[in-house]
Amino acid sequence: MSQPNAEWIACLIRDGFSDYREKFETITRQAKSCFEAADWQAIQRLSAQRIDLYKVMVDRVSQQIRARVEVLSSSWWISVKACYRELMAGYQDAELGETFYNSVYCRLHNHREISDQHMFLCSHSRACEALDIDHVCRTYHLTEGLVVCLSQLMDDYRFEIPWENKRRDMRNLLRYIRRYLSDNIAVDNTVIQVVRSVFYRNKGAYIVGRVRGDNHSLPFILPVLNNESGEVYIDTVLTDENDVSIIFSFTRAYFLVAVDVPAAFIHFLHSLIPMKSIAELYSAIGFYKQGKAEFYRDYIQHLENSKDQFEIAPGTKGMVMTVFTLPSYPVVFKVIKDSFSSSKQITRHGVIAKYQLVKRHDRAGRMADTQEFINLTLPLKRFSDDLLAELLNVATSSIEVVGDQVVIKHMWTERRMIPLNIYLDEMLRQDNEQAVYLAINEFGQCIKELAAANIFAGDMLFKNFGVTRHGRVVFYDYDEILYLTECHFRYIPEPLYPEQEMAAEPWYSVSTNDVFPEEFSLLTACDKRIRKVFNELHGDLLDPGWWINIQAEVSRGAIIDLYPYRKACRFSR
Repeated sequence: MSQPNAEWIACLIRDGFSDYREKFETITRQAKSCFEAADWQAIQRLSAQRIDLYKVMVDRVSQQIRARVEVLSSSWWISVKACYRELMAGYQDAELGETFYNSVYCRLHNHREISDQHMFLCSHSRACEALDIDHVCRTYHLTEGLVVCLSQLMDDYRFEIPWENKRRDMRNLLRYIRRYLSDNIAVDNTVIQVVRSVFYRNKGAYIVGRVRGDNHSLPFILPVLNNESGEVYIDTVLTDENDVSIIFSFTRAYFLVAVDVPAAFIHFLHSLIPMKSIAELYSAIGFYKQGKAEFYRDYIQHLENSKDQFEIAPGTKGMVMTVFTLPSYPVVFKVIKDSFSSSKQITRHGVIAKYQLVKRHDRAGRMADTQEFINLTLPLKRFSDDLLAELLNVATSSIEVVGDQVVIKHMWTERRMIPLNIYLDEMLRQDNEQAVYLAINEFGQCIKELAAANIFAGDMLFKNFGVTRHGRVVFYDYDEILYLTECHFRYIPEPLYPEQEMAAEPWYSVSTNDVFPEEFSLLTACDKRIRKVFNELHGDLLDPGWWINIQAEVSRGAIIDLYPYRKACRFSR
């Protein structure tokens, strides 16, 4: 087998990347027509198809290289990287091209021999230096008045179907501005900058921008909905930074939004919501592998500038995963255990499949996004003795100590949250009834919104849910999740005689995927205050009839409205 030159391999990777980007944008641009047609299932299919695309394209290029090359020495890859860097010069999405190259390299080397000599551990892209705000945004001046400005904005962002009532929407916007934003609006020195591309996700389209003056900048989002009768309307306006941040949450599906210059696009978004990391923002607009690359770079830099040790994550130990964290960094690391509790009817392969399901599925604002790593190397000296002993005891097949490094063969990272059971215990100790009430309400809403998205959480113990900094309750333990449509919700049969009810084993047959909602009351049996709030707010979750009804809606293909903002802030129509 002949050994091709470095330029041939670099060109092959470059062409594969270009093909990937073209297909990515083709999928993305279909979202607009799907939104206009109110074809919500099609939008969800596009989202899953685009997530799958990356692996398909990396596999294709890797196979093409393997077909021509037996082994490439390290010196070869130094040359390939140099050629590839030259080929990508001037590309407006060069940082994505570097990550695509890294993915091909890792696929060929099984995520080993990781070095900045051979791949782009440090990015060489300089796309952000040439930021042109006019390329990313339309700018509106207020010199002709706010009414003219808003009218022009709605004309510029019109769809192929008409506004339901443009005058009413403008009136709603004007009332909001005069009530909440009058201090930020000055005709002479205020401009409105709006991202040229509309963001699509599920049943919503989002117009994103900011109001900018001499000494202030205020982000805003205009959610646009389809009335499913061939017209669209502005549902509300969001200007609170926390509300804007939640729209871009790590618990939601990725946006479908056309992006020509990703670095410039991300730079602008980050100026709107600086509390969001660059990694999170890349993921939010669909470049989740770039999000992973940015996270890795940030994390390695953090390791170099910190001294604390990895330790076992607080909370109840899982039966399937062992979880650890670095206290100074807001993520957890999840590693599959070698063996599971006898109560867990799942295999290692099954766990991996569950995490892949969550990656592709609509997370409905209630499931945490994850990043998967293979053969991640971390410094041994940063592991606490207790953690290292725990990993070597329960996850030996996934852990290898090599010299002064710990190699984790397979793991996921996930945003760190306060486990709900710990949060509730603390609020009860403080006699903070309001916090308990809100958390239990969020817990019930989380379960219901997951059900509406065709997800049954399975193990619904409080320890499997977390509380975010916004006070939202999010599900994060995926080994028992099922599609709601796969479940068989049943009432518990009445016992034939008292001895049956007192027996250790159930007196009725239980088949695979049978679910008995009446048993959920065990969740709240620990504290009467929690049980009282749960029964008051979400007692319907204990009724199999509720589950059967929502299951029927989902089975009919209904995509239930799940707004990523409070219903109370919606405009009247």
